[in-house]
Amino acid sequence: MRKNKVDIITLGCSKNLVDSEQLMRQFVANGYTAEHDPSKITGEIVVVNTCGFIGDAQEESINMILELGEAKKKGQIGRLYVMGCLSERFLSDLQQEIPEVDKFYGKFNWKELLTDLGKAYHQELATDRVITTPQHYAYLKIGEGCNRTCSYCSIPIITGRYQSIPMETIVEEVQALVAKGVKEFQVIAQDLTYYGLDLYKRLALPELVERISDIPGVEWIRLHYAYPARFPFDLLRVMRERDNVCNYLDIALQHISDPMLKKMRRNINKEATYQLLQRIREEVPGIHLRTTLMVGHPGETEQDVEELAQFVRDIRFERMGAFAYSHEQGTWSYENYSDEIGPDTKQERLEYIMRLQQQVATEINQEKVGKILKVIIDREEEAYYIGRTEYDSPEVDPEVLISKETPLTQGNFYQVKITQAEEFDLYGHILA
Repeated sequence: MRKNKVDIITLGCSKNLVDSEQLMRQFVANGYTAEHDPSKITGEIVVVNTCGFIGDAQEESINMILELGEAKKKGQIGRLYVMGCLSERFLSDLQQEIPEVDKFYGKFNWKELLTDLGKAYHQELATDRVITTPQHYAYLKIGEGCNRTCSYCSIPIITGRYQSIPMETIVEEVQALVAKGVKEFQVIAQDLTYYGLDLYKRLALPELVERISDIPGVEWIRLHYAYPARFPFDLLRVMRERDNVCNYLDIALQHISDPMLKKMRRNINKEATYQLLQRIREEVPGIHLRTTLMVGHPGETEQDVEELAQFVRDIRFERMGAFAYSHEQGTWSYENYSDEIGPDTKQERLEYIMRLQQQVATEINQEKVGKILKVIIDREEEAYYIGRTEYDSPEVDPEVLISKETPLTQGNFYQVKITQAEEFDLYGHILA
C-alpha cells in the first residue's frame, strides 16, 4: 500500500470518465499521486466510479466493489470510496449491504470526498483534469442529465433533468486541453441535440460546434449521442462546411416499427426516422452513422423484429451496436409492462440483428480498399501502428493497422492508402 496514492477505477461510459479525470486533478492538486485503472491496485485510497444503467453494468460495479472490500479486509488497501451512477441510484441499499465501503457518493456530490478527507476542492481547477486517454484526444462533456422519457431508460432517474454546460465554460476547457496537446474531441452528453434549450431557450448545438471548431489546434470534432426527435438540422450545415467537424454522427434510434417506437416513448415514428436519415445523408455526403438498437422490449413481436432487420438492411449503418432490453426498476416499462420476453429469445434476436450488421459492416469496409484516408495514430503495437479515420471513435469503432515501413508518431496525422479490409479493421500503408 502506497501512502498518498489514489487509485481511481472507472466503470461505465465516457461521461463517467470525465468525472474521474476531474477528481484525479483535484487529488493531484492536494499532493496525491493518482492513477487510473491501474493494473495493480496499490493506493492507500481507492475510488470506484460506478455505472448503474442496466443489470450487467450494475453487476460489474457491485462485483468490483465486493472484490475491493475483500482487499480492504486483508489490509491491501486503506480506504474505499464509491461514487457514480450506481450509488446515486441505490445509495441506501448499498450502504446497508456493503459496509466495507468507507462512504458512498452519488453522481454529483463526489466533491464532498475531498472535504471528508480534509482536503480542499480547488474551484479554479473545476474544468481541469488529468487526461487518462492518449494525450491527443479527449472526451468533452457538454451536458448532464436527460429530459426524455424513454420507457426503458433509467438515466433520468439517476441524473435528473438536462443541464447544459455554458458555452464559455466549454470553450475555455477546449482551449486548455489544446494547450496540453489534445487535437481530437469526442463531444458527449446523454442527449447532444437537446443542448442549450435549458440555458438559451434554443437548440444551440450547431453554434457550440462552430465555436469549438474555430479554436486553433482543434483538428477533429466527433459527435456522440444525438436524439432523433427535434433534430437541429443546422448542425448538418456546420458538419458540411467545417473541415475539422468529422463526418460522423452517433444517433441512438433503438427501433423502427411504429408499435415499438410508441411503446418505447420515443416521440418519433418510422416514416420520420427514415426521412431524417435520408436528409442527413443527403446534406452531409459521405457521413458515417453510428446507432444503437434494442431488442426484447416488452411487446416486441416477430414482425417488429423483421421490421428492425429490414431497417438494418435498408439504411446500412456504417457503425451499429445492439443490446437486449433490461427491466430496470423505476422506469416507465418497469411500472407499466411485464418483462415477458425470455432471455433466450432476446439473445436470439440480438444475434440475428448483429449478424445482419456484420455483413453490412464488412461490405462497407471493403469499399474503402484503394482509398486514401487521413488517419491519426493512437498507439504502436508489435506488428503495426494502430490508427483511426475521422469515421472511427476510440474503443468502439474499427481501427486502421499500418505496416511499420516508416516510423510514425503517436498523435500525428498521416495519409494512409487502404490495402485490405476485414469486418472490424482496415489495413494500409503510409503514402510517401
